[in-house]
Formats: sequence, structure tokens, C-alpha cells
Amino acid sequence: MKLLWLLGVLGLSQRALSAPQQAPAKSTVAAAKSTADPETTSTFFNGKEVPPLPQLSGTTLDQDIKKGYWLVEFYSPWCHHCQYFAPTWQTLYEFYYTLQPVQSTKDSTKDLNSFTRYYDFHFGKVDCVAFGSACTAKNAQSYPTIILFKDGKEVKKVTGTRELKEMSKWVEEVLESIRPGSRPKEGPKLPKVGAKSVDGGKPENPEAKDKDPAAGSAAASKHNAAVATAKASAKASTKAKASDVAAPKKSAAAMKPVLKGKDAPNPFGKSVPLTAESFQKAVTTTLDPWFVKFYAPWCTHCQAMYPNWAEMAREMKGVLNVGEVNCDVEKRLCKDAKIHGYPTTLFFRGGERVEYNGLRGVGDLITFAKKAVDVGSGVPDIDAPAFEELEKTEEVIFVYFYDHATTSEDFLALDRLTLSLIGHAKLVKTKDPQLAKRFKISTWPRLMVSRDGKPSYYTYLAPKDMRDYRKILGWMRTVWQPIVPELTASNAHEIMNGKIVVLGVLSRLRSDEFIIARREIKNAALEWIDKQAHAMQLERQELRDAKQLRIEEAEDRNDQRALRAAKAIRINMDDFQKKPVAFAWVDGVFWERWIRTTYGIDVKDGERVIINDDENHRYWDTTITGNPIVPSRTSILETLPKVIANPPKIAPKSTTSRIGHLFYSFRNMLSYHPLVSFLLLSAIVAGGVVFTRRRRRWSGGFIQLDGEKGIFGGPSVGGKTD
Repeated sequence: MKLLWLLGVLGLSQRALSAPQQAPAKSTVAAAKSTADPETTSTFFNGKEVPPLPQLSGTTLDQDIKKGYWLVEFYSPWCHHCQYFAPTWQTLYEFYYTLQPVQSTKDSTKDLNSFTRYYDFHFGKVDCVAFGSACTAKNAQSYPTIILFKDGKEVKKVTGTRELKEMSKWVEEVLESIRPGSRPKEGPKLPKVGAKSVDGGKPENPEAKDKDPAAGSAAASKHNAAVATAKASAKASTKAKASDVAAPKKSAAAMKPVLKGKDAPNPFGKSVPLTAESFQKAVTTTLDPWFVKFYAPWCTHCQAMYPNWAEMAREMKGVLNVGEVNCDVEKRLCKDAKIHGYPTTLFFRGGERVEYNGLRGVGDLITFAKKAVDVGSGVPDIDAPAFEELEKTEEVIFVYFYDHATTSEDFLALDRLTLSLIGHAKLVKTKDPQLAKRFKISTWPRLMVSRDGKPSYYTYLAPKDMRDYRKILGWMRTVWQPIVPELTASNAHEIMNGKIVVLGVLSRLRSDEFIIARREIKNAALEWIDKQAHAMQLERQELRDAKQLRIEEAEDRNDQRALRAAKAIRINMDDFQKKPVAFAWVDGVFWERWIRTTYGIDVKDGERVIINDDENHRYWDTTITGNPIVPSRTSILETLPKVIANPPKIAPKSTTSRIGHLFYSFRNMLSYHPLVSFLLLSAIVAGGVVFTRRRRRWSGGFIQLDGEKGIFGGPSVGGKTD
């Protein structure tokens, strides 16, 4: 009977699985038919082509959603609730895919102004009949289930059908968290389910977002009127000079617009007070670059910065928009912008932003602002003569080599890098064969950096790696300093953190010695870089030879399992990275007190070299013979290998107290000799346990409160005797 019952259950399950092959009800067919076309063909919304909603594969689901935000529907094709929800889901996808987050005349959804690129937000769906295990792994047990993922991790999940307004409210909350201030508070104007157009998706009452709508509108109108006045003045000036061929040319800074075809920025040379409403209209939802200060009136640092900020705004007249936000008044705006301290200065462009962390002097602010202006004109395309001219003024230049086969996606990924490079390095692109020959470029596109004429290459060549913004920027951060930069308050952390730094303590007062010392340190740095590159090549070749030997051995033994294992070996030099070595110099006169108290050196006695390990709070200032390290190529290169040896062959000195020195010495011992350290700690713990047990046993032998005999067999103290 049990066998018959089991066969019956299996037969029922088989019929259930084969049920989709039968004809469903008429209403089901109609619903399925209405959603069939968008799954396989492109649709149109607001006159723009929309590709089919991505159908994610369960086998590669984790890989597909590992980057960015993904709103994924887990469904079954035969679920009535899923069929009912399908038109809503399709309309939601079409509406947001064609959404233009930044006001622009461009009509393409494949540029940086597209919704997907601007918010890094994607839609997708998974067929749980075809990929049941994937749905089970994501705990999608009922259909439809909609899950929001961020970088592959679940953020929120809802089950069952939802109205379009409810889904849009959820999406709007997520978009606002990604780009604070970019979404209208009342939500966009939504289309009807199944509709193929909507009136721009703009809010019906945009002024309701601001606490003081009248003030916000007045500020925005005043700014727009100023821009219109400047535009009319510029047009009249252009007509007046059109007939004068011999008129003198304007300076490059005055002629260079921030954005082509846009009105002149900052027409009056003033810092514009911004409210929540005017900030959204002028900064967040436009492509115009802005340099904005977030401050509080009671902040003493803000008060000290005020005249420098005003002077910078005057210098940037007609060049760069400058604004300021009072965070005591616009608390919500500052909270959305994640302002945690005052003053905070941010550079905005097209929804992207970068924080300025440099000094607050007039010259420092103007220098940063001028470099930020160059970003608005995009990545310049140069040839060999232009590159040689650029080398005379720039110590670090990133060069992107491209050819006729380079796609628009490659250039869009390149444009994303410009904002992060402000104040660090110059980024250019070229297709000049002469430059490709000079730097031995044989594959395109290719990215390299020239530091003082010495090239270093971004090693990854696959298209996905050349478009990976985070990976490229991570590499850029390691090489965007000059080979031997000057150590200052603004870059000290970046130079010293996590590195062994060869630091030259120099004095500008002795000009001849200063020039010679810098040249010697630079020569030592270049030779060290060459040696490390050669050592890396040798190490890579040894690993390749070892892999080849394993393959040949497996082939000789005809061991297919070993052969597959040998061929599967991947050589990744990132696993063999040692602590990086950097070179820098510091003005020993300007930083005299810090150098004397930290390293015990006075630059008045002559130029010296310190090899500093900031992570372990230690340094070396002598060679193996006990003589001071001097700014000489020979002295540096003879000492450096002995310092980076594991353990160091020269005893270090500490930059901390004795207690701190003991702590860091013990930590270094753990890293250098983990096995010995483990045995030593085990011995200490075992000794402590034994000592504790013996102490307890010893104490127990003497405590006799009311026993009949003492410890030597006699009567106990205080015991009764007859």
C-alpha cells in the first residue's frame, strides 16, 4: 500500500509539472499575451527605445547583481498574480529606464545622463520555474517576490502584487538615498499602467520641496536673471568685435567656457546663497559645475575662511559657479548631502561630486578651482607635440590610448574618472601613432601614467576591466603622486600611510645642495623602481616555469587529473605584493620643529634622509655601518634593501614612547615570526594555568578552620582537647 501511495504522489507531481503544457484559461492567455512581446523585443516609451527587461539566469545571478542596485522580480510564468503584476512591472521599468535625471538636450539613453548610469540602478527578473534553486537560495518562496539588492546583498524584500504608485515610491526612496536632492519630494508624475508616454515625469508642484518656497524661487530667479544679463552682454560684445580682425585675443582662462553652448557661469563673481530649491534647480539637476561651501554662521573656521572664499569667487568670475549653503537654515539639504563638519567644500558636476580637503588659503582654493574648470571641457585629445608641452608643466599625466575600434562605452567610462583626478593629475587621450610608438603601445584601448617621463601601465586589458571605474581609480591612487613629491600637510597621510617612505630632509636655503639632493633622491627612486619591476618579472617567470614543469610532468605520467589541475593554476602577482616603497622630500626649515621632535634631526647640520615606517611607528636614519643616511643614490640604495628585509638587518628607532615601542615591537614579532610567537604565547598561558593551580592547592593545605588535625598531624589550631 505504501508503494502504491508513493507512486500516486509521484504521478501527481509529474502531472503538476506537465500542467504548463496544457492550454490555460482564456484570461490567462490574454494576460500572458499582453506581456509576451516586451520579453523578446524592444518597446518604446516617451518616443525612446527600451530594450527587453533583463531576464537574469539563475546560474549567474550572483555575478550579475554583484555591482550597483538591482530590483529583481522572482516570478513564475504560470502564476496568476505574476501575470496580473506583469504590466505594472513593465511600465515601471520603461518609465525609469527612459527617465532623464539631469536636464539636457541630449535624447539618448546611452550616455552618462541615462537613468541606469546616473544612479547605477538596474531592473531584472528571474524565472523560478526554470531556476528554482536560485529562487530558493534567495528565499523567494511565493510569487511574485521583489527583492532590492545592493552590490549583491539583499536590502529589502516584498511579496505579492503592488500598485505602480507604491512601487514608484519605493524606487524614489532608493534613488534619493543614492543621489541626495536629485528626486522631487512629492514623487514624479507617473503614467497609467500600459501607457507608452507620460509628461516628462516632473513633479506637479516643485516648490513644495523647500521649506521656504518663495525664498527658493526668488534666489533661483535672481540667479537666472543674472545669467541672462551676462549672456546678453556677451552677445553684444561679440557683435561689436566681429568686424575687428586685429582685436587682441583674450586669455585662455577668459575664453574657456565651462560647458560648450552654456551661459557664462558666475557672472558677478560672487558666492551665491543656495536654498534647497535653488540647489536642486541649479546644481543637482544640471550639468553645470559648481564649487559649493557648506557652513554654519557660528563656526569660527567658517568665519576665518569667509574672506578667502569671497576672493576666490571674484577670481572665478565668468569661469566657475560658486555657491554656499547655510546649514543652520538648510538642515535637511546638509543632511542629505552628508555634511558632518564645517566648513565642507564640495565640487559638483552633473550629480557627481568630490570633496576638497586641501588648505583654505586664497591661492589653494583658486588652484583647485582652476583645475576643476578643466574637468568641464572633458578629456582633451592631444598629439605628440602637445604632450611634450604638457610634460613641461605637469609631473603626472594619465594617457588613454585609443583607436578607431574604441567604443562609446569606453569613452564614457573614461569621462567618469576626471572628477576624481581634480588636484592630483592630468588625464588626456590620444590616437597619435608617434606617442604609441614612444610608449610601446600595441593594444587598444590602453591606459598608462607618465611620471616625470617614466611610464607605468594599467595591467588589465579586458574590456570589462577597462570600463571598471573603481578598479581603475584604485590603480590611479597608487600612482598619481610624482615619483618624488614634496611632503605637505594635505598629502602627508596619502604618502605615508601603509608604505615605507624614503624621506629626504632638505633645505631650500642652500639652493645648490637642494638641487643636487633632489636629483640624487630622484635617481635613487627611478633605479629602485626599475629593480623592483625586474624582480617582479623574474618572480613571474619563475611561477610560469613551475607551472610548465607541472604540466610536462603530468603529461609524461598521462595523469589527466594532475594535468587539469596544473593547467588551472592562475598566476596572480597581486598575491605576492610586498609593502610598497615610496620616495618624498620635506622642507626641513618649514617643518623644523616636527622633524626635530620626531626624528631628532636638525636640518641646520646638513641634508639627511630618513626611511620611515609610519604604520609601525619606527624609522631608520643610519646605514649598516652606523653612518647617517645622506641624500645620495649610493647611500639610499645600499640601505633600503637591508631595511625592508624581514626582519630588518638594521635596528630601527621608535617615534613613540617606550611603552609604545614595546607594543609595536611585539606586534612586529608576531608578523615576522608567527610560529615562534604562537609557541611563546602558548607557553606563557600554560605557565599561568600551572601556577594558578599550584597556588590554589598550596592555599588549600593551610586553611584548616575546624578540622581535627593540623597540617603536621597534630591538633588543629583552636581545636578542642580533652
